[in-house]
Parts: sequence; structure tokens; C-alpha cells
Amino acid sequence: MQNKKTASGQKQTRRKMIAAFSVLSFALLIKWLPFGKKKSIIDCGPESKSKTLTFLAQDGKLVEVDASHITQIQQKISNTQLQNWIKRS
Repeated sequence: MQNKKTASGQKQTRRKMIAAFSVLSFALLIKWLPFGKKKSIIDCGPESKSKTLTFLAQDGKLVEVDASHITQIQQKISNTQLQNWIKRS
């Protein structure tokens, strides 16, 4: 008789433990899954309102120019034209 009580008591404890584990797992699953949440992006760099383009200056340095000051490129130049255009010190 006493053996049946301990067996049913062990079953109850196991059931409670399994139920608690499943509830905890479900709660963690809901917390970690992105259900329509938008992640905020933190930008560490300086804010640039306008787009800048990088060009090679005549003295051989790279400079950034605002895109609004640039007209559309007509044609590309050749390597020899580029080498002759750069001023050497």
C-alpha cells in the first residue's frame, strides 16, 4: 500500500517538473523569436545628409565631393590620359 503512494507521488512530481520545464521553454521561445519586432539600428558614424562621391584630385589625393555638384559623366578616360593628368611633385 505504501509503495503505491510513493509511486503515484513520484509520477506527480515528474509531471509537475515536465510541465514547469515546458512552460519555461515556451516562455523563452516567445521572448527570443522576433514576432514583428523591429530591431533598432544604432549608427555610430557621422550623419551624412547628402551622398558624397570619392574622386582622384590632380595632385594624386582622394577627395570627397558632394554628389549634387557633379554632372553626369560623359566618357571614361584612358590610363595614359590619367597618368599624364596627374601632376608629379
